Amino acid sequence: MIACALIPRLSLTSALGDRREMLRAPVAVAPEPGGPQVIGEASGPAEAFGVRAGMRLAEALARCPALVLVAADPVRAEAIWEGSLARLERLGAAVEPTRPGEAFFATEPLRGLYGGTEAVLAQARRALGAWVRLGAGPNRICAHAAAARMRARRGPTVIAEQAAKRVLAGLSVSVLRDRLEGEWDGRSTNHAAPRREAEEAACVDSLERLGVRTLGELATLPADAVADRFGRAGLRALRLARGGEEPLRPRAPREQLACELRLPEAASGQQLEHALGLLVDRLLAHPARRARMLRRLRIEARLAGGGGWRTETTLRSASANPERLRLALAPRLAELPGPATTLRLRALELGPEAGEQGALSRSPEDERRNRVAEAVRQARAAGGRDAVMRVVEVAPGSRVPERRAILAPFTEERDG
Repeated sequence: MIACALIPRLSLTSALGDRREMLRAPVAVAPEPGGPQVIGEASGPAEAFGVRAGMRLAEALARCPALVLVAADPVRAEAIWEGSLARLERLGAAVEPTRPGEAFFATEPLRGLYGGTEAVLAQARRALGAWVRLGAGPNRICAHAAAARMRARRGPTVIAEQAAKRVLAGLSVSVLRDRLEGEWDGRSTNHAAPRREAEEAACVDSLERLGVRTLGELATLPADAVADRFGRAGLRALRLARGGEEPLRPRAPREQLACELRLPEAASGQQLEHALGLLVDRLLAHPARRARMLRRLRIEARLAGGGGWRTETTLRSASANPERLRLALAPRLAELPGPATTLRLRALELGPEAGEQGALSRSPEDERRNRVAEAVRQARAAGGRDAVMRVVEVAPGSRVPERRAILAPFTEERDG
C-alpha cells in the first residue's frame, strides 16, 4: 500500500497567512518576481471560473476579471512542508515528495512498528496534525484520491486493491496533469523540464478536447493509437490509467544547514552584501557542515511588502572559500524585488571534505575520469539525478531507430 499526505492549496494558504477568509473569494497566487507569468494555486471560487495553477496570467484574468492576486511566499510554504516531511521521516517513513503539499510513502515497512495500514495512517495523522489529509491505495493516484476524500470526522481513507480499478475508472482524466509532471525535488534549474511539462500538459488538454473524460475511457484505448497520437506522454498516461506505476523514489533524509539574519527595513547595496558575508561566515562555521565544501546554495528573503523570494546558485566546483562564495552569491542580490526584512542562506548540496588531499601525480586516464565525474556532479546539482544519462546499445542492427539504444543512469564509478 502507498500512503499519501496532502495539504490542499499549501502555497495559497501560506501566501495568505492570517487572511484565510479570502479563500471564499476568487484568489490565486501571483507569479513570482522574475519568473514566468503564470499564476500559482487558486481558491475554489477561482477554479469554478476555470482558473487553475500554471495558467497564463492574462488568460486567468480574462476568465475571472474579479480574480485577486496575492504575493507568492515560497519560502514560508517550503518551511511548512519541510517540517511536515521531517515529522514523517521521524516515524520511519521513506518519503517521496512530488510537489509542495503532496508526498507519498510505503506503509509496509511501518507495519512492524505501528500495525496495519490504518494504524500507520493514524500515527501519521497524530504526527502531522488533523489539518493534513491522509489516504492510502495500491498506487499514487488511488492514494491521492483517498486523501482528497478524507473527512476530519471519519479519519483517513483506504482504497483496497479490489476497488482500485473501479476508483481509477471513475476519476477525471485531469488528475493526470499532476502525475505526468514528474516528481518535485525542490529544483527549478532543469532546462529540459519546461518543455517536457508542456508536452505532458498538452497531452491532457488534447484528451479532454477529444472527449476522453475519465481514466476508464482512456484505459480502453489501444496503445498503438495513443502512441501514434500523443507519443511517450500518451503512453505514460495510458499506463497510469490502467493502474501501472513506477516504484517510489524516496528522498535521502538530510540535515538542515541554514543561517538567518534580520535586516533593517532600508538595507540595500553594501549593507546587503555585508549581511550576505556574515551569513557565509556563519554557514561555514555551522557544526552540521562537518568540514565539507558547499556546492549548491540558496538565498531566501522575507519581503517587507509581504511574500517571499529565493534564488539558487550552483558552483562550478565545490568550495569552502568565503571570498569565492561571496563573489558567487553577491550578484544574486540584484534580483531582490523589494526591501527585505529577513535574509537566509541555505546549503542545498554539499561536496567532499575541504581537507582532502589529491594525489601527487595522476595518469591522463585518471585525470579524465575525475573531470568527467566532476562534470556529472555539477550537472546533477543543477538539474537533478536524471540530468545526466548514458546511451546503451541494445539492438544495433534494428531497423527501428528507437530500438537501437536506450538511456540508462550514468554511473560515475563505471562510466567515468
